[in-house]
Amino acid sequence: MLMLRATIAGVSLLALSLAACTTPAPQVAASVSPAAKPMRAAVALEDKYATSSDGVKIHYVASGSGPLVVMIHGYPDFSGSWNAMTPALNDAYRTVALDTRGYNLSDKPKGVENYAMPKLVGDIAAVIRAEGRQKAIVIGHDWGAAQAWAFAFAHPEMLDKLVIMSVPHPTAFARELATNPIQQRNSQYARNFQKEGSENALTAEGLAGWVKDPAEKARYVEAFKRSDFAAMMNYYRANYPSGANAPPANAPPPVNPPLNVPLLVIHGVKDQALLASGHSGTWDYVTKDSTIVMIPDAGHFVQHDAAQLVNTTVRGWLDQR
Repeated sequence: MLMLRATIAGVSLLALSLAACTTPAPQVAASVSPAAKPMRAAVALEDKYATSSDGVKIHYVASGSGPLVVMIHGYPDFSGSWNAMTPALNDAYRTVALDTRGYNLSDKPKGVENYAMPKLVGDIAAVIRAEGRQKAIVIGHDWGAAQAWAFAFAHPEMLDKLVIMSVPHPTAFARELATNPIQQRNSQYARNFQKEGSENALTAEGLAGWVKDPAEKARYVEAFKRSDFAAMMNYYRANYPSGANAPPANAPPPVNPPLNVPLLVIHGVKDQALLASGHSGTWDYVTKDSTIVMIPDAGHFVQHDAAQLVNTTVRGWLDQR
């Protein structure tokens, strides 16, 4: 079980602590205990749409005001992936949770080419512009993290800060696929997804099988029934580095521009699809402060498995910057 714990070359691990309660001064006749503090009112959610440059409409759920935070889900997921994080942020930030193309209420264009990374990156830019902003904090998990990395390289002028969950930096991931036999073996599912007709084995209920809470699972099943299973597989067909997308033998690792914004990486160590070792050396690709948080008891869906820790980590990290 790999734990990245050292502070190296500007990389700091995030330390979380509980603030000590101070004793009220003697002259205070009464005080409000922390338990009696009023809860803040829930912030209203808004269903909105942005139109990408190719005419595809992207649905997103927005709330709050302040710096823009764009949250991008992975597979199999939808905008509801961020239901726990949204209220942890939207009292001070403008939160936006996307349904990426092919999922839930967003458009579902046909054809593998419509899920190539440049189009996915364009969708993120379209949402930021629809919100009337020039920059955003971008948070991504799984395929959403892959899109977030790609957006950072393609549009550095539109990126304020970057939060990545589960997916290593593309250069580091290419290294793992080339040299780590465990990662190679554990990635077979992605190669299977690239095969023609792989979507025929999918069901909404099966895709929601990882969701533990019954009420939440019901919402996931509804969202997946509105989704396009072929579109889900097209993310892999268009972008995953194997099959038609495999680099030539002995090809040098991909070269990406350095990341010039603060970076937070959160990873569940029990994740078997994407190994924790893939994040080793992340700091070599970043010129700003980089924070790597490893959560030993969380798996691939780290924002669900350790929701409270992930939410407080993200909020504290953002507030500090």
